[in-house]
Amino acid sequence: MEDGDLPRPRGDAVSKLAAEDLAPYSQDELAERIALLEAEIARVEKHRLKAAAHHDAAEALFGRKA
Repeated sequence: MEDGDLPRPRGDAVSKLAAEDLAPYSQDELAERIALLEAEIARVEKHRLKAAAHHDAAEALFGRKA
């Protein structure tokens, strides 16, 4: 089973965001929220790429784990 196939833990940040009612937010508040989420996506992607590069370097040095 892949990690992406595992159920998300109850109460994690993404589940809470997805369940939140957006109706009370103004257009400006929604635009700000989108900007903040896009910045968080960029931060996570940067970390993912760094982790992948680290993993690839370890595989190149020590060989691939079976």
